[in-house]
Amino acid sequence: MKLGFITAICDGMTFEEVVDFASENGLECLEVACWPQGKAQRRYAGVSHIDVANLDEEKAAYIKDYCSKRKVEISSLAYYPNTLEPDLAKREEYIKHLYKLIDASALLDVNMITTFVGRDPQKTVTENLEIVKEVWPPIVKYAEEKGVKIGIENCPMLFTEDEWPGGQNLMTTPANWRKVFEILDSPNFGINYDPSHFVWQQIDYIKPLYEFKDKIFHVHYKDIKIYRDKLADVGVMATPLEYMTPKLPGLGDVDWGKYVSALTDIGYNGYTCIEVEDKAFENSLEDAKKAVLLSVKYLRNFVI
Repeated sequence: MKLGFITAICDGMTFEEVVDFASENGLECLEVACWPQGKAQRRYAGVSHIDVANLDEEKAAYIKDYCSKRKVEISSLAYYPNTLEPDLAKREEYIKHLYKLIDASALLDVNMITTFVGRDPQKTVTENLEIVKEVWPPIVKYAEEKGVKIGIENCPMLFTEDEWPGGQNLMTTPANWRKVFEILDSPNFGINYDPSHFVWQQIDYIKPLYEFKDKIFHVHYKDIKIYRDKLADVGVMATPLEYMTPKLPGLGDVDWGKYVSALTDIGYNGYTCIEVEDKAFENSLEDAKKAVLLSVKYLRNFVI
């Protein structure tokens, strides 16, 4: 397995600076944030280290050469919008950029993008599955034609009142994965696996690794800490941030030894990327870098 991090926390750093930081600290890969230029919409979104809208062969060759010389691979191009957004104009904008991401991923020989499948928060799972049938088959077909894999992260995007009640991502549970995979039965459509989101949903985060081993394209390392006293007070129907918080790997409730052990069981030897969303490390860019280094130091117990 190759260890790296998602670059969304490196707002203010150039692509070259991020690659240099990874290389200098012995990291093998980067999940590169590729939001539309200058369009930050939420925490950890809006960062763009590769401008996919204006990428051409010359720029792609430069990026590949820069990474090669520093022995840092791009694991995927990352963009996490709500592609089932009920506002059709916004949905069209998000999907248009997703296509640009696929094109760029092929041009860079990365051949992987990581994203969400999306969800209309006001509709049921069944209703959203019908929207998936409408929206996603052309995207998946295009990715197949380009030789690009799509890894869907299992983050519910359901944390605060504005995302209530359904969240903004449908592929959040093994049950929903099966339903979506029936619709989008493609070798190019799979999972960007993040165990932390299963912790607060009270889902076993080890067992699905075995069932969906052939669909795991990419892996995140992020932890979650459940505050049991708060959960006992507000209950599971509360917005999740009322009783939990994202933490660096090793500072929350994920058993990383068991998790990485299961990854080795299933023969996973792909990219694994640290995702920093720990509020204790948000005060500055230096704090964000420190968060990466602390995470690397801990995870090197399991990923060499």
